[in-house]
Amino acid sequence: MKNYFTLFLLILTSGAICYAQRSSLNTVKTNSGMVSGNANSDGTVHIFKGIPFAAPPVGSLRWKEPQPVTPWAGVKHCTAFSASPMQARPDEFGVYTREFLIPCQPISEDCLYLNVWTNATSSADKKPVLVYIYGGGFGSGGAACPIYDGEATAKKGVVFVVINYRVGIFGFFAHPELSKESGHNASGNYGLMDQLAALKWVKQNIKNFGGDPGNVTIAGQSAGAMSVNCLVASPLAKGLFQKAIAESGAMFISGPFGSPTLQEAEQSGLKLARQLKANTIADMRNIPAADLLNKWQARPIIDGYVLPETIAGTFAANKENPVALLTGWNEDDAFVGKLKTAEEYKKQIAEQYGDKAAAFLQHYPGNTDAEAARSQINISRDQIFGIQNYTWANVQSNKKQAKVYVYRFTRRLPATPDFVKYGAFHTGEVAYAYDNLKFLNRPWEPIDQQLATTISTYWTNFAKTGNPNGDGLPLWPSYNATDHQIMILGETPAAKALPDKAALDFMVGLMGGK
Repeated sequence: MKNYFTLFLLILTSGAICYAQRSSLNTVKTNSGMVSGNANSDGTVHIFKGIPFAAPPVGSLRWKEPQPVTPWAGVKHCTAFSASPMQARPDEFGVYTREFLIPCQPISEDCLYLNVWTNATSSADKKPVLVYIYGGGFGSGGAACPIYDGEATAKKGVVFVVINYRVGIFGFFAHPELSKESGHNASGNYGLMDQLAALKWVKQNIKNFGGDPGNVTIAGQSAGAMSVNCLVASPLAKGLFQKAIAESGAMFISGPFGSPTLQEAEQSGLKLARQLKANTIADMRNIPAADLLNKWQARPIIDGYVLPETIAGTFAANKENPVALLTGWNEDDAFVGKLKTAEEYKKQIAEQYGDKAAAFLQHYPGNTDAEAARSQINISRDQIFGIQNYTWANVQSNKKQAKVYVYRFTRRLPATPDFVKYGAFHTGEVAYAYDNLKFLNRPWEPIDQQLATTISTYWTNFAKTGNPNGDGLPLWPSYNATDHQIMILGETPAAKALPDKAALDFMVGLMGGK
């Protein structure tokens, strides 16, 4: 009987220890105070939403570098998403239904918060960390979009963090008076500075959530990928991360998302202030946020501080932060209006490219209406996204300092007839990469669930080790500028030589790249 009683006590004790370990992250200490969150339905993931990482950038802090959070007493309950950054109403457009957009409310300048998902059982776990940066053309977006949910990634053993940053005029407005008051003779990159502040928060605090501050991957899509590119190039980001994932976006070649110089951006800021009859920055700060929407083309600026020089110049001078890189783009990563007929298309190419038109049509032919339509999609894809990520892959692989892995996402998402035409569209891969198909209202097929498992496992493997490969996955060879092997992420993932390398090389030369 005594032995049975002893065994019973051991079982109770071990259960209590396990429960204590599982419950040790119910409340977590940060450098500003204690926070609490919620557990997921099966109790395996702790979720913290709306943790402040900087002071609200409102009033006199509008257009200032993010400031420290005011510490709080007691426990802050972080169980709901914060407001999304100030932006226009998130109306559905094209293929982008509600699931791709921020909630309609709340939207506010008071937006500098982040969310954490962790399946760690204690602060001693030291799990790899992935920090996700959303897209939206630097003018929209937010951390509360359903497709950025981090539960599935956390279940794979990676602490998942999604951050907010200022967008639009609130994140990228430059003005000589702002540069003068900054202490750095720079203005305009407040959105990037928000990202840096969030990464510093991760560096200082993520250990208490069971994460490893020495094993951080920054990841983003579209403008988020461009942000990743900027952070890799910024001297202010030194030591904040070790790996980078850039989905459909970088800023190597001047183009639709080219970066202005500080002087150019300041002059644009002066012009806008005059239009708004604002004589001083104090006047600008007193203008209601809603009255400033849609009045500024938001994009990163070569400001001499966050970005001392162009991305290409930084890499050429070997001044970038060293990272392992996973990058790529989608088969239908394009934004085109009404498609031209073959005749209209060839006429436009002749007028636009002159003596280069014949060579252009070799790579982007238009002998039939269908061929011309496909070429117009490919041109948009390559000019906006393809040549940027292709160039980054080539530049980094030539350095031979860290591995590069390149993909092409080709799965044409299942859709109702209205959406079939969009195919493997821009942002379509995100739900697969973070295993979040359940948040999209699509007629998914078994192959989609399988592909999401494969892609999300590649992503989490890369976050853990810098190598996407693992047991049970098709081999993904590292990329080099000799055989240009990439992973085709479609119905049957497989490695192959980059299929349109010649067209990309032609477009890089045409757009002024090297």
